[in-house]
Order: sequence, then structure tokens, then C-alpha cells
Amino acid sequence: MSFEVMTAVLISALLHAGWNALVRSSADKFLSTLHIVCGAGALALVLLPGLPLPAPASWPYVVVSGLIHVLYFTLVAHAYRGADLSFAYPLMRGTAPALSALAAAWLLGESPTPGHWLGIALICFGVLSLAGSAWRHSGKHLIATFSALGNAGVIALYTLVDGLGARLSGHAFSYTAWVFLLTAGLMLGVALVLRGRQLLQPAPGAWRNGLLGGTGTLGAYSLVLWAMTQAPIASVAALRETSIVFAALIGVLFLKERLGRWRLAAVLVVCAGAVVIKLA
Repeated sequence: MSFEVMTAVLISALLHAGWNALVRSSADKFLSTLHIVCGAGALALVLLPGLPLPAPASWPYVVVSGLIHVLYFTLVAHAYRGADLSFAYPLMRGTAPALSALAAAWLLGESPTPGHWLGIALICFGVLSLAGSAWRHSGKHLIATFSALGNAGVIALYTLVDGLGARLSGHAFSYTAWVFLLTAGLMLGVALVLRGRQLLQPAPGAWRNGLLGGTGTLGAYSLVLWAMTQAPIASVAALRETSIVFAALIGVLFLKERLGRWRLAAVLVVCAGAVVIKLA
């Protein structure tokens, strides 16, 4: 993995942790998630006229990815209703790399090197240790736990779908923009059914946070999909989970969460995994 690809993935990780923190800190998690998705869709609509169309072979992947992302964002909102950022985020992101690596090896024939596997294992161990630490200090609602664990499978699924789709598209940024535009439309339809007229009365600052979070999620995913066209999907998916490090720092600095010794050790294990992947 080149330095440029690694830098892009780390920036993606920071942006991803940022928009998740926006959802966690909001009063209404579902509406906050909706605003972020719609913000990303609006930005995609502005950018698309200047981007080439994805190759025809990638369009089925765009449609499937849009449907998967509706489920993903809905589960994100459910997970944060009953759990802290430092608990739900590691559960969602921590088990996904292992699932992605196994699926990529089985379905795509990718064979990461032993060094890559070691890095993947370290990152998975570190983020799951963070989740275990959060659980020991404060038990969480089962619905939030199952939502987070279920979303790990969803993350692994869209990682594979979009890794293939971006490669077939010929232009990862255009592919990502179309995915988010479709996701925004589908998510808005779901919200209209669930919330109805409530959508006409957004909370103060909702659209500002939506555009801010939308920029974060669109930028984060564009960067990581581009990286997947340059490096093995399993390694990129694992390195992106360093977002848990940024989430831990955001939790301490802005959400007033406590970072104890065990959690700090887990963060360092994640960093070690990132270094191993780079050296491999």
C-alpha cells in the first residue's frame, strides 16, 4: 500500500468518525442521520455535472449499494439511540474488517500477505477491546448492541459491493456520488413514511449539520473507494477502521467520554495494526 493510498484512507477515517460523532451528539438520531445523508446527496448533485458517468457495468452495483446504505444508515441511528460513541462505533466497525477480508478472499480470490493478515487481526482486536471496555463500564441496551453488530455485516457487504463497483465504474468519485444521490432519495422516502410532517419542522442548525456531516460522509467514502481501486479491499477496509482512534479522541475532547488505560491500550493496538499494514 503506497503512502498516498494510506494517507487517503486515514483522512477518510477521520471524516467518518466526525460525522458519526454528529449523529451521536444529536437529540434525534434518525433525523440527524437523514440530514447528513441528504446533505451528501445534495453535494453529489452539485458535483455530478462535472464528473463522467460510471461505466455501464457498474450501474447494478450503484443500485444495490444504495439499497444497502439505506439499511446501514438506519442501523447507525438505532445503534446510537442506546449506546455511546465509544461503544457502538467499535462494534460496528471492529468486526467488519475480518468479515470483509474473509469474503474478499473467498469471493474475489484476493490473498493478503501474512503481514496484512496480522495488521487486520491487530485492528480487529483493538477495536473489539474498546467495545469490551465500554461494555464493562456501562451495560448497554440489547437493541443498540444488536443494531451495531448487525451493521458490521452490512458494512462488510457494502464494502465488497462498492469495492467491485468502483473498480468497474472507471471513476470512483463519480460512482460514490451516484450511490449517495440514490441513497438520499431512498432514505428520504423511508423518512416520509416513518415521520411524515415532522420532516417539515427541522431542528435549528439541522441543515448546517447536514451539509457538514454530508461533506464528511461523501468525502470519506469517495476517498476509501478510490483507495480500493489502488490496493486490496481487505487491507483498505482494515486500515479505515483506524477511525476508531479518531472517534475515541472526539469522544474525549467533545463528548466528554472517559478514556481509561484499557481503552488507551486498545487504541494503541489499532495504531500498531495500521503500521503493520503499511510495512507489509
